[in-house]
Amino acid sequence: MKLIQSAFAAAAFALTLGAQAHSGHTGGIQTPPDRSVRAPFDIVHTKISTEGNVAVFHVAVSGKAGASKPSKVGKLAGSSVFSYVWPTTLDPAVVGFDKGAGILAFAVTSHPDFDDTPLYDENGDGNLKNDGDLWHSHWVVLQPDDACGKGALKVVDIPDGARPKLPKTWPGLPILIDSPGWSPVFKENVLEVRVPFDDIGVLTEAGFDGVTAALRVNASVHSPLLCVVDVYKVASDNLTLPGKVGK
Repeated sequence: MKLIQSAFAAAAFALTLGAQAHSGHTGGIQTPPDRSVRAPFDIVHTKISTEGNVAVFHVAVSGKAGASKPSKVGKLAGSSVFSYVWPTTLDPAVVGFDKGAGILAFAVTSHPDFDDTPLYDENGDGNLKNDGDLWHSHWVVLQPDDACGKGALKVVDIPDGARPKLPKTWPGLPILIDSPGWSPVFKENVLEVRVPFDDIGVLTEAGFDGVTAALRVNASVHSPLLCVVDVYKVASDNLTLPGKVGK
């Protein structure tokens, strides 16, 4: 009987902590916890605020943020990517892609089977090519592609011979992705990334949403190269991008 009482007490305490953590977040998109979603990806609050010329991308979850990472499969083909994503209404040209190229999203990802931040040594071991498993940031351009599943999104592919406009920190993959090196910071149930902008005014009234998802590299490493295959949770429930930067 005492064991049962202790279990109930522990559960009640955990729920209280979760409620306190959730009520402590203001503005942005508030989302009820969902026990059917793995706690590290169970979004309860999503926000983009500004401090001077810096945008602060914020997400809070019901568990420990960043606690779950993909299992290593030993090769690029078929490997998985776990991600925290902020889809926005910003035009991709804002960060160096072609105007109107698709949905611009900021993402924090982990994927142990490849490294797509060739300019940075995140684990500090002197090797620039072995730290894809550490959480890191990207800008990506998304579009729907039924080849990924009906209505599913992909990171936009670069066809052979095409010469799209690309940011200076494009990592060389044949997709519309940027690896700017902005460091994610995890603290308990919160993830934040501080992103500087030359013109912070481009964020005025920009809409956003929050998504946690898994992506997968095509088994043939061909177009579509990187598909969204499992959406864990959407902050707005229906991806309407209702959040407003700074509000």
